[in-house]
Amino acid sequence: MSLATELVLEARVTVATPMEFGSTPYGRRRVIPITGGTFSGPRLNGVVVPGGADWQVIRADGVTELTALYELKTDDGTLIHVSNKGLRHGPDAVMQRLARGEAVDPASYYFRTVPVFEAPTGAYEWLNRSVFVGTGARYASEVHVRVFQVL
Repeated sequence: MSLATELVLEARVTVATPMEFGSTPYGRRRVIPITGGTFSGPRLNGVVVPGGADWQVIRADGVTELTALYELKTDDGTLIHVSNKGLRHGPDAVMQRLARGEAVDPASYYFRTVPVFEAPTGAYEWLNRSVFVGTGARYASEVHVRVFQVL
């Protein structure tokens, strides 16, 4: 049995400067505030609501574990909650360039997520009934995410 996917949305999420907490028993902790953004796709379009954040732990092996919590507001005013967990890692030189805010080809590192949507009853409740996967790209002040529904 194989899997098929279908593009659901592409998001450009704007982010603020990371808040660095330093080393903890779990790794290097930081939080990146989400300041806004936009998203578009075949079945939904709108804005990323300011106020969410991406909570990250950079493990000893260099892998960043992330949990981003935020809201989407569709063009028709519907609010959808998103909990997006993922992993990002790559060669040390690439990750250091990303940390400095330099432009890096997204193909040179691994950035995958598993978003879970919480939509109200109505036009977008289909989001509550499927598994989704995403690919990400980190830029100095934005994160680009492409989300696919697993069919």
